[in-house]
Amino acid sequence: MADILKDKERVWDNRTNNFGLLPESNVELLKKEFKEVKTTSLQRLALQEPQCGFGELGVCCRMCYMGPCRIDVFDGGPKVGVCGATADTIVARNLLRETVGGAASHTEHAMDIAEVLKEVAEGKISTYMIKDEEKLRRVAQNLGIKTDGKDIKEIAKEVAEISLEDFKRLEKEPAVWIKAYTPKSSYEQLEKLGVIPHNVWRPIMNAMHRTSMGNDADPVNIMLADLQMGLVDGLGLTMATELSDVLFGTPKPIRSWANLAVIKEDYVNIAVHGHNPLLSEKIVEWAEKLNDKAKALGAKGINIVGVCCTGNEVLMRHGVPLAANEFQAELAIVTGALEAMVVDYQCVWPILSDVASCYHTKLITTMPFVKIPGATHIEYSPEKADDVAKQVIEIALEAYKQREPSRVHIPDSMEEIIAGFSVEALVEVLSKLSPEDPLKPLIDNIVNGNIFGVVAIVGCPNPKTRRLAFTERMIKGLIKNNVLVIVTGCIAHIAGQTGFLNPNKVDSFEVGDGLKQVLKALGNAAGLNSLPVAIHMGSCVDNSRIGVLLKALSEKLGLKVSDLPVVASAPELISEKAISIGTWALALGVTVHVCPPPRILGGPKVREILTKDLKTLTGGEAYVECDPELAVKGILDRIRQKRIALNLPVPEMVQI
Repeated sequence: MADILKDKERVWDNRTNNFGLLPESNVELLKKEFKEVKTTSLQRLALQEPQCGFGELGVCCRMCYMGPCRIDVFDGGPKVGVCGATADTIVARNLLRETVGGAASHTEHAMDIAEVLKEVAEGKISTYMIKDEEKLRRVAQNLGIKTDGKDIKEIAKEVAEISLEDFKRLEKEPAVWIKAYTPKSSYEQLEKLGVIPHNVWRPIMNAMHRTSMGNDADPVNIMLADLQMGLVDGLGLTMATELSDVLFGTPKPIRSWANLAVIKEDYVNIAVHGHNPLLSEKIVEWAEKLNDKAKALGAKGINIVGVCCTGNEVLMRHGVPLAANEFQAELAIVTGALEAMVVDYQCVWPILSDVASCYHTKLITTMPFVKIPGATHIEYSPEKADDVAKQVIEIALEAYKQREPSRVHIPDSMEEIIAGFSVEALVEVLSKLSPEDPLKPLIDNIVNGNIFGVVAIVGCPNPKTRRLAFTERMIKGLIKNNVLVIVTGCIAHIAGQTGFLNPNKVDSFEVGDGLKQVLKALGNAAGLNSLPVAIHMGSCVDNSRIGVLLKALSEKLGLKVSDLPVVASAPELISEKAISIGTWALALGVTVHVCPPPRILGGPKVREILTKDLKTLTGGEAYVECDPELAVKGILDRIRQKRIALNLPVPEMVQI
């Protein structure tokens, strides 16, 4: 324990307000923000230091009003709470509640999309339409729905009804989406553990019940519930992604741009921020329709830019440029050239209202359960999506008249990117090399060592790790060692801004010869000079695309997911959603690297379950390392062990 804590202090010290390895453009805007707004995220973080050690270790219990109780994991202090709860009980309860928070977020997102699909199928709304009928038929077949002789709206209605039934099913039958999309070997093992849920609501209800005062005190039993909650989260991720593809189109590789420089001084700029594409799709549509109104004001037009995962959604389908990740959202406002930032839900910081109040920018909230004091609230609903989109754009046009040119500062460097690699898009590229067996080129290059392994780097940028350029350093170390890197969420923003999504920059990085050969071969097949060194697969819910790919590889090869040379990493862990996504990956059998440490270090039994015992239950393993280079070495070592077990060649690791 002491070594882990000492290790953490060695690599990350938050007590100073330095800018670390942040890009110069970010530093300029942070300084501008501090001067004009009197606050920055790094300064707010510094004011929190020292952060609560009990909270970081997960040994603070607030489940009842006899507390809060704190366990001393070292010497001399209390070893149990007032009720007798041990450190492991408290840590396990806290972790399960975090996973509930993430799973609830993703499943409600999925439910929003499923409800809209049902209304479209029933002809109750005309604001949306089914854009990918072929994807709808595939989803229906996966869910066991017969499609022969049925029209598209009949199929859509059945898909929507089965999806919504997964939220409330009373019969003790497995949730349809989990049974349909979980790799077979993983499903069988999880079924033996008794953690396959039959609906969404009951496990969430039960998790909150069992972790309240006077209930489950067995950390092992609580951790089994945590695995189940991971599966609930996977259901939400997969349903949200698949049904969004049905409604808005399945992504294909698309060119665009990244960095704050995509905000244009001579345009009316509107940022879409959050996670749900329902409204942002409409804003993109209506921006084009109302473009002439911007020109009448003297602007060149309306420029929509993406922030966070809503940004990834409209990037993949429309080429909308990526302006800012979650950490940079306030910096987008600080440019002084943003007329409006419209948000839906998740990862929307309350501070955005204070920052916007210092400029002409209008912060617009749209969801009934996401209101921020000082923001303009325009309530969204599917039937009035067009009206809301138009109103948002009208507000932005009016704000443009109030812009102060003397306060505008936009970074001058844009980075070209290629994004939108859905599983279908990847298979299409691979099929040009092997039409009859599209997965064969990928498998062959993993077998021969050109691709040493695959690492999915996901999640959000954390101010604690952002100053270390943690993600950038990890990607550089991995590609140097022939690791194929997949990125989603705000990590994809970071990759784009650094050039990792630019196919023209493959030769600018130190890339292993084998990986470079594969990227250039696949790039030529896709009509490009090369694929970029990191593959953009979408938003946070689109981690489900990685799950779909794992299922296909596992079942084709007859291997467990845990046998595959694949690792997931959340190197800048920030939200409960990352915890729930990681738990889903662990349930499938994936090794998961995280930093900062999840709040489990104070529970020795919980640590043992996640880092050791889980290997015999699902094949998954949690791995904590907060030095980027050591994290890469640890990941490479775990991939190496998987290759050895599969009798695959194991090349020497290149110096990181």
